[in-house]
Amino acid sequence: MNMVAEGIRELSLEEVLRHQRAGFNAEPAPGYEQRRSRLECLKSALLGHRQQLVEALSQDYGQRSADDSLIADILPCINNLNYTLKHLKRWMQPSARHAGILLAPARVKVHYQPLGVVGIIVPWNFPVMLSLGPLTTALAAGNRAMLKLSEFTPATNKVLKAMLAQVFDESVVAVIEGEAEVAAAFSALPFDHLLFTGSTTVGRQVMRAAAANLTPVTLELGGKSPVLIAPDMPLAEAATRLIYGKCLNAGQICIAPDYVLCPRESVGALVQAYKARFADLYGKVTDNPDYGCIINQRQFERLLALLEDAEAKGADIIPATDEDIDMAQRKLATRLITGVTEDMRLMQEEIFGPLLPILAYDALDEALAYVNAHPRPLALYLMSFDAHTQQKVLEQTHSGGVCINETVFHVAADDAPFGGIGPSGMGHYHGREGFMTFSHAKTVLSRGRLNTGKLVHPPYGGWIQRLLMKVFLR
Repeated sequence: MNMVAEGIRELSLEEVLRHQRAGFNAEPAPGYEQRRSRLECLKSALLGHRQQLVEALSQDYGQRSADDSLIADILPCINNLNYTLKHLKRWMQPSARHAGILLAPARVKVHYQPLGVVGIIVPWNFPVMLSLGPLTTALAAGNRAMLKLSEFTPATNKVLKAMLAQVFDESVVAVIEGEAEVAAAFSALPFDHLLFTGSTTVGRQVMRAAAANLTPVTLELGGKSPVLIAPDMPLAEAATRLIYGKCLNAGQICIAPDYVLCPRESVGALVQAYKARFADLYGKVTDNPDYGCIINQRQFERLLALLEDAEAKGADIIPATDEDIDMAQRKLATRLITGVTEDMRLMQEEIFGPLLPILAYDALDEALAYVNAHPRPLALYLMSFDAHTQQKVLEQTHSGGVCINETVFHVAADDAPFGGIGPSGMGHYHGREGFMTFSHAKTVLSRGRLNTGKLVHPPYGGWIQRLLMKVFLR
């Protein structure tokens, strides 16, 4: 199905997996030095190819901000590699656990073993970070990995494939390309763990396919991440902190602010503040190298259809700039949308683009009830400097992650887990949690020459057993 490396015959997905599993079985416990070497090679290769990757990303998008690519795709991978290299030795150490009086004098430790072969399905929106980030933690945990790259980023895939082939044999890291049918076959392989990043709809299909093999999955999905602006928040400040997250990669990010909950009396002022700040940051979007394009015509037309549906149902569409939509470049400045209703498609689907509905509320409890009445989001963003409001929102809502007075930046916290909840995903990666996700925590109990276990051997009913029952069953 895919050429795994130049100069060899085409291998099926099953053959690639068998090749990797054979390599893992021959080396089931790579030590610290080998894992460290693999991570250092990955870091060196990424630094050496960073300009090629930036150019390839722009080619795939039609035009993508070089700084967006460096800040959101390349830099997080380097930071993650540095953090992992710094902490890997400690993560690998067995952890001592308390055996308890009943098991004394036994010792209990938890050893962290590699799982084996990990499958990673990569989306198109951040194809570098969302391939090399999980790969970093998979390699740190001692695994081998197969990466299924998106068919919508062929130029980036070409660079990634060549880069990884320079430093890894295909028995350690293999790159797979192909259309939807290849992705479906990939998700049905009997991996030791499968990580998927993408839509909730496809996530269900991936989980269904993995279930046939009892393959454990980590699903990094998306959903409709709300921004809750509290009454105490200055609107100019809220707009400043909101706009970067909405315009990064033209809103094509799973944790992008999807809609805003704003005090009813402040909606008009928020619109004006957003437009003013957008003018400061971007000005015009046509021919602006800092503002990216929509990835392809299919996604562009989907966003336009969301706008048309909302307008037909009575919404007001307010462009952040006075320029027309750039149909040729697929550039779309933020459209603020007021007067929205639940029957509009943009309130039923994850937007994944620079459209920003604004919902009015009259009391904070009303806004919280709205959030809690909908599927749990991947992120929740609260704009408030009031400590009581912050605590109330944290306690009364559920989401994968939270930013207070910021958007999207929590994904860059290397020492904290990242993941969704419910329809927005399951499981975590990043940092130690990523290492744990791709490891098996194996409990090991060991005894010395003194065998206290015989105290509970048959025949039952002896005085020591009666004493133990009396002591412990209370």
